[in-house]
Amino acid sequence: QVQFVESGGGLVQAGGSLRLSCLASGSTFSIHGMGWYRQAPGKQRELVAGIGSSGGSTNYADSVKGRFAISRDNAKNTVYLQMNSLKPDDTAVYFCNFLLSSIWRSWGQGTQVTVSS
Repeated sequence: QVQFVESGGGLVQAGGSLRLSCLASGSTFSIHGMGWYRQAPGKQRELVAGIGSSGGSTNYADSVKGRFAISRDNAKNTVYLQMNSLKPDDTAVYFCNFLLSSIWRSWGQGTQVTVSS
């Protein structure tokens, strides 16, 4: 059973950068597209970035396009989210999971990102 552990969040000033990591257990990580999601207080969870199984294709929410970059290392069972030019609106708990909702695994604890103005 695949599980995800997110890390790398923290408190940063507006304009700063953070790099999130998501370590996956299990042997099926490399055959599925992965996504980074976030949930801000009082809001629904949203997909912010996705990447194909081989890492060759990526897509981003309009709100983060040009500022965030998703990547993956299948040899390390890890997916990353490089976040630059952070804004207060990026404040949320960030999670990773498969892109396909039909194969979502249980959500992990996530990692808190707080951007101060």
